[in-house]
Amino acid sequence: MTSLESALILFGVGVVSGFMNVVAGGGSSLTLPSLIFLGLDSTVANGTNRIAVILQNISAIYVFNRGKYSQFKISWKLSLLTLPGTIAGAVFALSIGNEAFEKILGIIMIGVIISMIIPNPKIKSENNVSKIPWSVHLAMFGIGFYGGFIQVGIGFMIMAALQYLMKLNLVIVNVHKVFIVLILTIPAFIVFLVSGNINWELGISLAAGNAFGAWWAAKLSIRKGESFIKMVLIITVFIMALKLLDVF
Repeated sequence: MTSLESALILFGVGVVSGFMNVVAGGGSSLTLPSLIFLGLDSTVANGTNRIAVILQNISAIYVFNRGKYSQFKISWKLSLLTLPGTIAGAVFALSIGNEAFEKILGIIMIGVIISMIIPNPKIKSENNVSKIPWSVHLAMFGIGFYGGFIQVGIGFMIMAALQYLMKLNLVIVNVHKVFIVLILTIPAFIVFLVSGNINWELGISLAAGNAFGAWWAAKLSIRKGESFIKMVLIITVFIMALKLLDVF
């Protein structure tokens, strides 16, 4: 496969992944296997994927800010709570082998699917909060560790924490989510960069697609609202379930 073919494949995968990550989550379940398929070992794929994640969230934050949906003060507080766990998770990711990483990835993906199909009680949604509960402090540390370690499905975890622990509207949840993921990804990216586990050529191709997909998703989230996000969540979970069952 030529470099151009690889770049085009990754751009297309990136568009779908960026859209999924902003509206729902799980986009890295497409990008990580794609990078490994194109010849990267799992650690380099894990590091290279962070370039796309950073650019996609910058793109989404820009759109949400233009639409006057940003709540930077709370987003910053939530993001900072993830950083200690993020660094620990990224260092841990470097210490395990490819085979162990792939087994853990498979188990985690099954867990993500199960957590998404379990019915949850209806909650009253809010658009603003003035205080962050202690339960969210603990959840953000755990989310940070997971994000530094593997990233896949972290959007679902953040959405669950913010919606069920802080009772936020799904549009506002997405506003905070893209900011949190951006901030927690930066130190993890630095760990992978310093350790030489980044492929810039493939990473930039993927990142271009992710940024476009994220821009598109943020626009639709603002326009369509919470019902649209719920619909995409259902479709995303279905696609991930088919992938885990080796249907495609």
